[in-house]
Amino acid sequence: MNNYSERDLIIIGGGPAGLAAAISAYDTFKAAGIETPSILVLERDKVLGGILNQCIHNGFGLHTFKEELTGPEYAGRFIDRLKERNIEYLLETMVMDITKDREVTAMNRKQGMFTIKAKAIVLAMGCRERSRGALNIPGYRPAGIYSAGTAQRLVNIEGFMPGREVVILGSGDIGLIMARRMTLEGAKVKVVAELMPYSGGLKRNIVQCLNDFDIPLKLSHTVVDIKGKERVESVTIAQVDDKLKPIPGTEEEYTCDTLLLSCGLIPENELSNGAGIGMNPVTNGPKVNESMETDVPGIFACGNVLHVHDLVDYVSEEAGNAGAHAAMYCLNGDKAAAGDIINVTTANGVRYTVPTVIRPDMMGDALTIRFRVGNVYKNCYVDVFFDDERIIHRKRPVVAPGEMESVVIKKEMLEGKKIKELNIRLDLNEG
Repeated sequence: MNNYSERDLIIIGGGPAGLAAAISAYDTFKAAGIETPSILVLERDKVLGGILNQCIHNGFGLHTFKEELTGPEYAGRFIDRLKERNIEYLLETMVMDITKDREVTAMNRKQGMFTIKAKAIVLAMGCRERSRGALNIPGYRPAGIYSAGTAQRLVNIEGFMPGREVVILGSGDIGLIMARRMTLEGAKVKVVAELMPYSGGLKRNIVQCLNDFDIPLKLSHTVVDIKGKERVESVTIAQVDDKLKPIPGTEEEYTCDTLLLSCGLIPENELSNGAGIGMNPVTNGPKVNESMETDVPGIFACGNVLHVHDLVDYVSEEAGNAGAHAAMYCLNGDKAAAGDIINVTTANGVRYTVPTVIRPDMMGDALTIRFRVGNVYKNCYVDVFFDDERIIHRKRPVVAPGEMESVVIKKEMLEGKKIKELNIRLDLNEG
């Protein structure tokens, strides 16, 4: 095993989160007078950019750049910024292990297996798709069953059409986008079936990817059978009850040669678990504080490894915060480790928040808390309580699980107060 060297900051992942974190960290080091920051980005793919490289549709960058870009264009702007700063990166490098002492073990063809000691680490490994095996769909295992992301890569990068008659299970954003993409490439998308009584994707994707192409979306439906041994021949879907169990007599059979699965994303946290980082059971990502720091000092997390995002613009914003605080940790250590702590909790329809802990001494002027709800609610209010005092009461015409919500807490709101708990909840009473 080769001891590659030491670095101030190691960033694991060269996708949108890793790129934004590296750039923000570099700029923070420079602002502190460090002319040549020691930053290393480790990426297992052969190119930087992550999942954005296969997302050739537009709609990226409206918040970050105030213009509409494709995924590769959005990634390209961050890659250019990375290279302008001469930030070091290694491609085709797989990270095998990280420790609480911030020692990273990785390997590639050139260096073999090596270890790097870091003052701080940013986790930006992204997420993966939930597989068919995790869904327990009955039937054989014929050709023609793909995750939506795999199909996206085949069509957009490899130039290969997975099939011509398609059924899609799951209405996550990737599935919705692939319904449109397959249609534009000449395939017939017969139906999108969604287990839940609401879609898991953005409203704009339902309109632009399904409604505009007259593709039916059947809520509260799931696949109950797949026919075909060598290749998919047909798929049977059925309606489910309020316990998500198929209702006998509601079966519908669709002849097709392809089934795409868009049934959720799972943050890639094997490395996080190995390092003993505390995890949030709702997000399957690390618990973090206002600085995007996990409960292991000096290890930060951002992007889809932390929680699954709707928009890459939010990933970049969050990763910039993580990168800046990781650089400050390298420079100053954890100054506020023993300071006041406010626990962020949820109630009444709110499933989780990021962050889950706030240290007021480490806050900037304002902190964005992102959260998701557990169902579709109309004409409700988002409430924020400091202990028993309601601070925010904001009306929302509709909130849904597929759309991330946020509240902004200003530091001045916390000054002079001894707050133990910040609670975010929904008020479902109209008026």
